[in-house]
Amino acid sequence: MSIQDTFPWTEKYRPKILDNVIGQKHILPRLKSYVSKKTLPNMLFAGPPGVGKTCCAIAIAREIFGNTFNQDFLELNASDERGINVVRGAIKDFSRTLPLGANFKIIFLDEADALTTDAQQALRRTMEKYTGTVRFILNANYSSKLISPIQSRCSLFKFRPLLKEDILEGLNKIIISENLDMSSEAKDALFDVCEGDMRTATNYLQAASSVDKKISVETIYEVSNSAQPKDVITMIEKCLNGNFLEARKFLENMIFEQGLSGEDIINQIYKKLISMSEDKIDISTKIQIIDKIAEINFRLVEGANDRIQLEALLAQIIFIASKKGD
Repeated sequence: MSIQDTFPWTEKYRPKILDNVIGQKHILPRLKSYVSKKTLPNMLFAGPPGVGKTCCAIAIAREIFGNTFNQDFLELNASDERGINVVRGAIKDFSRTLPLGANFKIIFLDEADALTTDAQQALRRTMEKYTGTVRFILNANYSSKLISPIQSRCSLFKFRPLLKEDILEGLNKIIISENLDMSSEAKDALFDVCEGDMRTATNYLQAASSVDKKISVETIYEVSNSAQPKDVITMIEKCLNGNFLEARKFLENMIFEQGLSGEDIINQIYKKLISMSEDKIDISTKIQIIDKIAEINFRLVEGANDRIQLEALLAQIIFIASKKGD
């Protein structure tokens, strides 16, 4: 067994060049243009996790620098060092030295939105001072958390959650390479639980493959700590029909048999409720239930008891549905 065989699949199958990055077709042509011209502005990559922001940043640096990648590229995670010292220390030290493989070096600052305001102000000044020799690629889930002077100094690239066909394209390559047997239903289930996040999908696929090379729908929901969608939908339908005791049996199974947390369950209730057709639940009832879901979710985040709050939500759904019938 080689060392690469023991790698997490998220690293083993991480794209090395921009041509191998899946999805983000609205962004990749611009990035490839920068690479071909060997020029780069300061850039801000914004978007949800697992959609290719880090992959693109590293791929750009590898293609521009080639053999001097390790000397001309610095990757830092701002959530590890949130204070001003990370800017005054590692970033300034790296910026002061001359580049080897191009006219500039690249500093990739992951989770830049975790930097304190003081650190961001110091980063702004560093970006001004070393603009001739250093390009910054800032990675953030929420670009609005960065101060305006930094945003204005960067070209903004908005990364989107990956589409189903993009996720399946990436998964199929791994499935073939790892000699896995996976049905189309299991792939659909994997996309359902990963929500456009390729990193999460890859992790779940690796976890499922450790159970059996033949991957089933049940295995996907088990390793992703998710309830079966049909159980969630049935629970909601029992409530809409006024059957609290039957609905509670499904809830108890999710909590005690499957070990799901309150937040996991309420997120799935929300997702399935949103997707239910109007012949099952009208829009007015749906809106009222969503309002109650938001309230219960807030209580769970604040530390309330999972079972009590979720049973209260089931009761509220029954109450709303019964009022509609009056």
